[in-house]
Amino acid sequence: MSASILIVEDEEPIQILLSYNLEAEGYRVRVTAQGEDVPHLVGEERPDLILLDWMLPGISGIEVCRLLRTRAETRDIPVIMLTARSEEAERVRGLSTGADDYMVKPFSVPELLARVRTILRRVNPEAVADILKAGDLSLDRKTRRVTRSARDIGLSPTEFRLLEHLMQNPGRVYSRAQLLDTVWGRDVYVDERTVDVHVGRLRKSLSRGRELDPIRTVRGMGYSFDERFGKAA
Repeated sequence: MSASILIVEDEEPIQILLSYNLEAEGYRVRVTAQGEDVPHLVGEERPDLILLDWMLPGISGIEVCRLLRTRAETRDIPVIMLTARSEEAERVRGLSTGADDYMVKPFSVPELLARVRTILRRVNPEAVADILKAGDLSLDRKTRRVTRSARDIGLSPTEFRLLEHLMQNPGRVYSRAQLLDTVWGRDVYVDERTVDVHVGRLRKSLSRGRELDPIRTVRGMGYSFDERFGKAA
């Protein structure tokens, strides 16, 4: 299962920015604007990592971090502190409170994603594995190689990104618009029918003869990677 990330941030534009990019990477995301909500949310589902704003209404991010570190059940949850404070003394204060990392606003999204991946690789390597597997299908993120059984599958860069995105969350249905945003990018204008064309090509590459198709079409909604693929008796 993909890693769970809790965002504690009261600025809505930053909430949206973080949620969109983290979900595009395949993470499961929850969001709150209140530090007081953190103990309850952590109790409901323990996150693999917390992105925590320093300046929150009510209880501050520093106090939330201090509270997490005093409890045995939460003291080892990684925390990345987000703040507009760039002074060295403030960074030291945040880290000494128990934060694992510290990013100053405005931050680089690619750098933040890289730091998230680095921390998760250390504490939960399965969530950021370099190789995605389902049944006899394997996708290697490092080598950009896809194999099924004993054969290599040649995919275009777009088809590779499409398969990778679908495999990250088996069973999750993505609309054509969502796939366009995450696979092609928001700055590229292409018709939604382009998604259908690439899914068709991807299917032909992945399945030969009587091999099962791992991609499921959800009528009126979009596409998903079949969570049952490779698990049939």
